[in-house]
Amino acid sequence: MKKSLVLAMAMALGVTASAYAANPFSDVPAGHWAYDSVAKLAAAGVVDGYADGAFDGDKLMTRYEMAQIVAKAMAKGADCDKLAAEFADELDTLGVRVAKLEKGADAVKITGQIRYSYEQNDGTVEGEDWKTHANKLRTRIWFTGAVNQDWTYTGMIENTQNFDNEAEDYTTKFQRAYLNGKLGGLAVQAGRYNLNLMDGNIYDTRFDGVQVKYGKDVKLTAGFGKATPSTAARISSADEAIYVQADAKLGVINASAVYFDVKDIDEEKGLNDEIWAVRAGLPVAEDLKLDAVYLKADPSEDIEGEDDGYVVALNYKGAKASKPGSWGLVAKYYDQGNATYLDHTMNGYADDMNGFKGWGLFANYALAKNIVAQVEYYDLEDKETKEERDTLWTQVVFTF
Repeated sequence: MKKSLVLAMAMALGVTASAYAANPFSDVPAGHWAYDSVAKLAAAGVVDGYADGAFDGDKLMTRYEMAQIVAKAMAKGADCDKLAAEFADELDTLGVRVAKLEKGADAVKITGQIRYSYEQNDGTVEGEDWKTHANKLRTRIWFTGAVNQDWTYTGMIENTQNFDNEAEDYTTKFQRAYLNGKLGGLAVQAGRYNLNLMDGNIYDTRFDGVQVKYGKDVKLTAGFGKATPSTAARISSADEAIYVQADAKLGVINASAVYFDVKDIDEEKGLNDEIWAVRAGLPVAEDLKLDAVYLKADPSEDIEGEDDGYVVALNYKGAKASKPGSWGLVAKYYDQGNATYLDHTMNGYADDMNGFKGWGLFANYALAKNIVAQVEYYDLEDKETKEERDTLWTQVVFTF
């Protein structure tokens, strides 16, 4: 690509400078057809010359050099989405250099997710027939930005609309607010963030605290703070909680181990619970993976029911929001004692039971780019009362 062509392209970006800016290049004299344009772009800092003071407009340039020009134009606020898309790989390669050129031009990034869900439940509760349904729309708006080159911040606002009631029934909450950064060799996260322990079979909701991660091949994570349960959780409060997790790849096996200690998980009784868990995941065929989790708890005496359990999952492929037509299937079997989970990730009703066992089947499909549909079915039984709970959960998720 010749610089003369780049000049025309760069001018189309709308980068401007003083019309009377001096031209710094020896080979573009006054009266040259490109004199005014080159002077403006040089004054704006979009184009540079060579060490000998020449512009060399007829010289061929690399895609990397062109990406640098696009990056500089972007830093000046130019509208160059098409060029940015064309040179996306080269811009990615520039990395921090591009970020420095932008100098905070796009300091805050906004993304979001809209999820429509419908669920239908059937079974028995305290000997009575149990039939319910829910029809909801959840919207999440994420804000991310840079504090400096080592630290970023993230915030999330969530709105939930319940369409089952004629009256307005909605909530809007500031659900996430946390920092991510580096301290020496540690990756630090602090604030209100989401905590997912053992694929959500122990805990999967908000956590107010701080965690640190260390390692590459063997990753160690430790956190301290307060478990902050969701509205459906089995716990009403938690004054203090700590967790430690180790993750490693052992040949073809992905292995994890977790320890979770939660104090005062009930405001009135002051119950405590300690949970240990190990997990192993391995491929059994192309696109097919087997996961197995074993859990063991040491709860307060007032927490009745079994204190161990396991979960087995078979995963085939999986829908990717960026790839229309992609799909996946998951089958799970659960057998978890009452003390082995505090806020389960499933869309069934495990949190309302005294321990549970049963199975779940899930299917997901990418309808279009950034639009994914999912269907989940749970057939569960309360381990103490033997009452059954069946749930059909459907959702469509739009991301932007």
